[in-house]
Order: sequence, then structure tokens, then C-alpha cells
Amino acid sequence: MNEVLVLFAHPRFEKSRNNRALLAGIERMEGVTINDLYEQYPDFNVDADREKSLLTEHDVLVWHFPFYMYGAPALLKQWMDVALEYGWARGSGGDALAGKIVFVVVTLGGARDSYAPGRQHQYPLREFLLPFAQTAALCGMVYLPPFAVHGTHRLTDGQLDEHVSAYHRLLRRMTAGGLSPASIHHYDYLNDWLQSEEERS
Repeated sequence: MNEVLVLFAHPRFEKSRNNRALLAGIERMEGVTINDLYEQYPDFNVDADREKSLLTEHDVLVWHFPFYMYGAPALLKQWMDVALEYGWARGSGGDALAGKIVFVVVTLGGARDSYAPGRQHQYPLREFLLPFAQTAALCGMVYLPPFAVHGTHRLTDGQLDEHVSAYHRLLRRMTAGGLSPASIHHYDYLNDWLQSEEERS
């Protein structure tokens, strides 16, 4: 069984209908730990030793955040700068995270088809997330496609429930282990992979 660490960063979590729904009940899932960065570090003073201990204890890491102006909230970048230390997570002798699975979970206002050449946002979502892919590569981690919830301002309660259910099923798959990253990489989103796997089973 894998231990999954959700590194959640949302500066206005109390106002986020979608993220409140996505996280509801996760703390009761066996093998899943939520690390709410804005709750833990309201002063941005990230405790490197605490974070390194959590990272060491978990096999799968999830960067979960709202997509603000084509990037993550500032505290997640601060967390990366502090927790992913040279000589520990990267660089000479920095192999503490090597082989761990990592992926992004992101909520976005824009529709999925708006992230394409010639459309409003011009580029696929995965291109905006390249810094996360490269960070994972620098640390020797196995980077998977993102899990994305698009069109957050227009979701009906039923549509949001479907996303919540899919996210929770995804986390259970991650805790169960036995995944083949090579069979997942060609999907644009983990949402697509999960649906494909469930249709085959």
C-alpha cells in the first residue's frame, strides 16, 4: 500500500466551493494525509524539517491548488524553494525523493477546450505546468499527467459531485499501488486515464 501526501495550497479555501468539495472526506481515507500549507504556514515560514519528514514518509505526492493567473498560489512556490533542498531532494547527493510518484491536481475557471492553440489560453494545460514537471525531473520523481477540474464557475452540483467522486477514486487507486506510470504518460489528464481504466474493468 502506498502512502499519499496531498500538499494543498489555497489562500481563500473558505470561499472555494469546488476545493471544499474535493477535499471533503479525504482526511478519513486510509493512507492519505492532507498538508494544508496556508493553514500550517500563514506567515509563509515553511518548516523544512517538518516538510522533509512528511515527504520521506509518503510514496505519492500531490500538488493540489487553484490555477491563478497561469500558476500556483505563492505559498506552494515558497514550499518548493524551502522543502526541496539542494543536497537532499536535488543536486549532488539529493536523492531523497527519487522514484516517488507526483502529480498536480488543479481547479480552473476556463473550460478544457479553451486551453488549446487558437483558443483563449493558447496552450494546453500541461504546457503551463511544465515547471512542475521539471521540478519532478530534477528531484528524480515520476511525474504523471494532471487531474483537472475545469469550468469551476459553471459546474452544477451534479457535475461537481462527479469530479469529487473521480478524485477520491483516483486517490484510492494511488494508495492501492501497482500502477504502471509508462501506461499513463500518454494521457493528457489523469481524469482520462481513470475513465479509461474503469471502462475496461
